[in-house]
Amino acid sequence: MQINLSENAVTKVHGFMEEHGAGETAGLRVAVLPGGCSGFQYGLNIEDNPEDEDEVFDLSDGIRVFVDPFSAQYLEGVEIDYVTTMMGSGFTFKNPVAAGGCGCGSSFTI
Repeated sequence: MQINLSENAVTKVHGFMEEHGAGETAGLRVAVLPGGCSGFQYGLNIEDNPEDEDEVFDLSDGIRVFVDPFSAQYLEGVEIDYVTTMMGSGFTFKNPVAAGGCGCGSSFTI
């Protein structure tokens, strides 16, 4: 499985981890949850440890990523970016598995 974070996303995640006081076992949970206006939505969270069933990825930029088995099937090849526009700022997802999405960019369909 491959998950990619842009340079901007890496910078923001490192900042959030520092604010959280994250230790060496901490990582970024990337999740897919039922809901949103298109059927599925993304979730990001800083967690201290992975769950037993999680896949754990140590990215080259020093970020650990935790993905649960349900989410893994929808995240292959996803690219996570952090963008700032006149309308606001936040994480965006480019997902090659998604068949469509909504205008807000935080939910998708398969």
